[in-house]
Amino acid sequence: MSTGKTTPTPVTPAAKPATTTTTTSSATRMTSKTAPGKEMFFLFDKENYMWMIGGVALILIGFMLMAGGKSPNPHEFHYEEIYSFRRITLAPIVILLGFAVEVYAIMKKPKETAQAS
Repeated sequence: MSTGKTTPTPVTPAAKPATTTTTTSSATRMTSKTAPGKEMFFLFDKENYMWMIGGVALILIGFMLMAGGKSPNPHEFHYEEIYSFRRITLAPIVILLGFAVEVYAIMKKPKETAQAS
């Protein structure tokens, strides 16, 4: 006995293209081969990361310039060693430059590239 009802056929989604990288207004989108349907968004471009590494390097150099000044005898105080130009002036300037480079790296807009079709 048939009731006259038919079951709808399932609709399959269209095949997805291979891995593509496109740049949107604020993030880089990458379709992963391993997880179909999942997209990864990179907030920064490669150039931004290079600027960030440079900023961190400047900060570390500044802290290395500030280090030292320990006297072999704890009862002696060497004013010239502790309050030298390198520790009081140069090191804080290098550290602040490193932080400025970090702010620039974060605020820098990634370059727009042509979208893959």
